[in-house]
Amino acid sequence: YFCDPHSPWQRGTNENTNGLLRQYFPKGSYDFRTIDQNGLDNVAHELNTRPRETLGWATPTQRLAEVIAP
Repeated sequence: YFCDPHSPWQRGTNENTNGLLRQYFPKGSYDFRTIDQNGLDNVAHELNTRPRETLGWATPTQRLAEVIAP
């Protein structure tokens, strides 16, 4: 994920997400040829169902549902 140009407010979330991804895919030592789409989907699911302090300990999935649901 890359921030939009001239959007510094996106940087903190970007860096935090990159750090979380590095827990699953260590820099320099992970061979991406060894993971399939199912493995990537599992990581995405774990990250999207992980509570975040910045969201009041809600999960990104919960917050998205609140925004989408009327």
